Amino acid sequence: MTTDEIRDAAAGHLRSAGLRVTAPRLAVLEAVTGNGHLDADAVHARVGVDHPGIPLQTVYNVLADLNAAGLLRRIEPAGSAALHESRIGDNHHHIVCTRCSAVADVDCIVGQAPCLAPSDAGGFVVHTAEVTFWGLCASCQQEAAA
Repeated sequence: MTTDEIRDAAAGHLRSAGLRVTAPRLAVLEAVTGNGHLDADAVHARVGVDHPGIPLQTVYNVLADLNAAGLLRRIEPAGSAALHESRIGDNHHHIVCTRCSAVADVDCIVGQAPCLAPSDAGGFVVHTAEVTFWGLCASCQQEAAA
């Protein structure tokens, strides 16, 4: 996809979610889309390349808007800043390296969402399960072995 096609798609997603199309919203959505799991500082750094005037607080506000609208997903691994990703619409999970904090997606564990069923839901109807696996990534395993 060309840059214009990506921008047009992002604008369409914003409109579909009922959000006004603004330069900061487009920039943040483009910065996160397809780039893994980013904290607000990393998003701000990416946005700043083409839009140096957009302050960090605006990035935080836009991330909150995009998460609330369902255009991004926010995850909060223990001991980490909130991370934002563009992979939405499924019930995938995450694995986090305990050494370098790298994060990777893990597809649904078994079966259809929510992938897990509690022994007692306490009257709740479960629609999503969030699981975080912890371990050492391949790079950290190699460094530890050396």
